[in-house]
Amino acid sequence: MKAMILAAGRGERMRPLTDHRPKPLLEAGGAPLIVHQILRLRAAGLTEIVINHAHLGEQIEQALQDGSALGVRIRYSPEGEGRALETGGGIHHALPLLGDDPFLVVNGDIWCDLDYKHLRIRAGDLAQLVLVDNPEHHHDGDFALACGRVCAEGSPRLTFAGIGVYRPALFDGCMPGPFALAPLLREAMNADRCGGLHHRGAWLDIGTPERLQVLETMLRKP
Repeated sequence: MKAMILAAGRGERMRPLTDHRPKPLLEAGGAPLIVHQILRLRAAGLTEIVINHAHLGEQIEQALQDGSALGVRIRYSPEGEGRALETGGGIHHALPLLGDDPFLVVNGDIWCDLDYKHLRIRAGDLAQLVLVDNPEHHHDGDFALACGRVCAEGSPRLTFAGIGVYRPALFDGCMPGPFALAPLLREAMNADRCGGLHHRGAWLDIGTPERLQVLETMLRKP
């Protein structure tokens, strides 16, 4: 299975840290956020990686090159400065690099101790999502989970972790350009074609300087 890291966001809430550096290259625990993600993918045996980028994306390519120094093979899906395609559009744009089989997509600005090699997608499903307990900054959650199936409505609510396995068919009928991923996921849920699991381990959305510092403190603990 190939993996894609979403790294095209502008990182507005991280400013001024992201004025001159893309958010995935911000460091915690002595390494950039995106490197932590790559090493976890490699540990799970996922060594074919696609990375999209927009804001200051050339810095990401310069820092990671072809990925060989990290034991992986990286291909890039540039979207152009100031032209981020949103999550759905970014994945759709990268489909030619991802192939015909299911692929894993992870946000470049999260930290999670989930072992990716345990992720599977059921035959007939279009998506398999990882959900986590609602963090303080997102009390209401995103979706409900019942018997391994993700539902757009219902309770209790959980938060989408920014980690999912998708089939290319999820994007059938989509046109090039910016669009969100969530409406496609809700369509799959309504058709009972979206599975999920509840990860109860460590997970952080590194969306602000304060949360970056939380991760730094956590990773520096002996």
